[in-house]
Amino acid sequence: MDIHSMRISNIWIVCSLLAGLWQSAAGSGPGIPGYLAGMILPLILLGWMFPFRLIGAGDIKLFCALGGIMGGEDILWCIGYAFLSGAAISLALLVSCGGFGERIRCLLEYFSAYLRTGIVKPYYRKGGAPENIHFSIPIFMSVMLYTGGIY
Repeated sequence: MDIHSMRISNIWIVCSLLAGLWQSAAGSGPGIPGYLAGMILPLILLGWMFPFRLIGAGDIKLFCALGGIMGGEDILWCIGYAFLSGAAISLALLVSCGGFGERIRCLLEYFSAYLRTGIVKPYYRKGGAPENIHFSIPIFMSVMLYTGGIY
């Protein structure tokens, strides 16, 4: 869905949140405190990234839904592994497509402009730039590690 339409449908997020709540209330999930912690932690940890467009709102909502199912501790691992997976994909794209130095320069210029002006602008390039990855893919990779028992 994210690859096709560049967004994650809210109906999937709501259904996942309800499934996590049901699972926790039934006693087979992390419990209600774990559900709430898993749902709130992604907002606290990742919410600041959205105004800079370093991460999409759908990705944050997806982490919240997953956190409700996994619980507070496991969602932290999920976020960590998703960022590691995303870094590996990004590095592979930068190496294969070239322009590693250019992207580092662009990042430094971006933060320099923000510090000078205080104006928040989206960091990503519009269109199909190869460095614009769909973060739902690393999130999926991290969830597969979770279901496989890695964490």
